[in-house]
Amino acid sequence: MTLVQLEYIIALDNYRHFAIAAEKCFVTQPTLSMQIQKLEDILGVQIFDRSKHPIEPTPIGEKILEQARTIIAESKKVNEIIELEKNEIKGNIHIGVIPTLAPYIVPLFVSSFVEKYPDINLQISELMTDGLIDQLEKDQLDIGIMVTPLNDNSLKEIPLFYEEFFAYTSHHHSLYNLQDIDAGSLGTDGLWILNEGHCFRKQTLNICKAKKSERFNNRVLYESGSLEALKRIVDKRGGYTLLPELFTLDLAKDEKVKLRSFKDPKPTREVGIVFKKSFAKHKLIQALKEEILSTLPPIMTSRKNTNVVKF
Repeated sequence: MTLVQLEYIIALDNYRHFAIAAEKCFVTQPTLSMQIQKLEDILGVQIFDRSKHPIEPTPIGEKILEQARTIIAESKKVNEIIELEKNEIKGNIHIGVIPTLAPYIVPLFVSSFVEKYPDINLQISELMTDGLIDQLEKDQLDIGIMVTPLNDNSLKEIPLFYEEFFAYTSHHHSLYNLQDIDAGSLGTDGLWILNEGHCFRKQTLNICKAKKSERFNNRVLYESGSLEALKRIVDKRGGYTLLPELFTLDLAKDEKVKLRSFKDPKPTREVGIVFKKSFAKHKLIQALKEEILSTLPPIMTSRKNTNVVKF
């Protein structure tokens, strides 16, 4: 049994397709298939059920894969310990960021981070919360930047900052005439929301005390995957939506007049860095944290953990 064979079965489990798994491992499909078959012969069990489409691990295969992930993660720690001892920050790092954060936070830190650490190669992907957690647990991602807390015992979280929610309202909606908003009195009339899978959607529904099945806009239920799209439909059709603080920083003057803040206690969301407990590059985590915080408005980085909305 070799580490390479373990990496191959992990890749096949991740992608559930021999050709894709081989491509991701930078080998030919026959090579990957042969090595996996060789490992199965050595162990005397079938790790994968090849009659299924897509391919699936067998019950014993799932247990082997779980242990394989642990072995590979532990083996990587050897190089990480050496890098730590040499005080080095380098290597290939894959970061996942949720879509309601990525367009607004990544441009703030990415250029300065790679300039400061020239031996780091960054890959950044936008993923919704469930997919991001799944890829972290499968070691397909190193780090997640997302809304926390997750309450997942296999992951470690470091809070970064707390950002407020704002209402963005059309001139014709009743909220427009208010200076600030009482979250407890928000109605669902005219509310536009993100589609399923976004934690920001769940938080919006919680703040507005709304049910998923309600139709909010005169027989139109439009659920978008984009905060920008929600803002535009408010501009064109009316109603209101909720926006996170980072999104509001780059709004034009004529758009900012449509923002309404909440009365105290203002609803907020916690944004944190998430990684597996086995991830050993703690100096990298600290460097990333410091770089992100240095690019944010001081009011956001000094805000305390208060009135965090659940999702």
